[in-house]
Amino acid sequence: MQIISDPKELQLLMLNLKAEGKTIGFVPTMGNLHEGHLSLIELSKNKADVTVCSIFVNPLQFGQGEDLSSYPRTLKLDIQKLSAISTDYLFTPSEKDIYPLGKEIHTHVIANRLTEYLCGKSRPTHFQGVTTVVNILFNIVQPNYAFFGKKDYQQYKIISNMVNDLRIPVEVIGGEIVRESNGLAMSSRNGYLTDKEKQEAAILRQVILQAAEQIKQNQRSFDDIIQQSINTLSHSGFKVDYFEIIRQSDLHPADRDDSDLLIAVAGWMGQPRLIDNIEI
Repeated sequence: MQIISDPKELQLLMLNLKAEGKTIGFVPTMGNLHEGHLSLIELSKNKADVTVCSIFVNPLQFGQGEDLSSYPRTLKLDIQKLSAISTDYLFTPSEKDIYPLGKEIHTHVIANRLTEYLCGKSRPTHFQGVTTVVNILFNIVQPNYAFFGKKDYQQYKIISNMVNDLRIPVEVIGGEIVRESNGLAMSSRNGYLTDKEKQEAAILRQVILQAAEQIKQNQRSFDDIIQQSINTLSHSGFKVDYFEIIRQSDLHPADRDDSDLLIAVAGWMGQPRLIDNIEI
């Protein structure tokens, strides 16, 4: 695996590879890699000739009071994991490489839909930071394919729409959620949980599955299912941010006439804010 930190060096290398007819797969991450990230690397290896992973803790997507300074940085271990599965290139830029004039005055890319609800309500500047850095990384890496985990379903949809709207020649591919043995969705922030909290957080998946079954059996109204789920999570130690039953297409509240649904939930268990979802 070749490790590159200079954006111009990587961009030139990728352009040359594409000129040779190679296809590029790209997995952008903030590091502290787990099996969810590695599953995206495997998707890329199966789809593209060359796979690039980036590790960059993007300050622009952290809001005031969030965990930018304490976000886990495990580069040596990440390099070992990526090397073990034969990743071709690792891109490790600095903040100055990505925002040479400073993130405050750097050109921002603002998505104008799907950003104002769900995670966007409690993290109002988050998705602007995501769309900005993803555009920068796409221009550096020049990928044919980009892989994003569906745990961050709203992010996956926003980036897919952005690519379509701006005619960016990248195919965005979603990877399925990878879970801990107790059903908790894998996340870099799971490391904040105590052993007790990690076991208690397993209720998140259980409540989602129960709600999904109630929807399929048409047992109760969506409002009743949502309220029951929030109550169960609250009584189990979660501070619930949202629990929503929405359409997959536009993330708007769903009704019984809609066929492709998503149950999406976010809440705090101790320090970390955890998210999860299920497609129906």
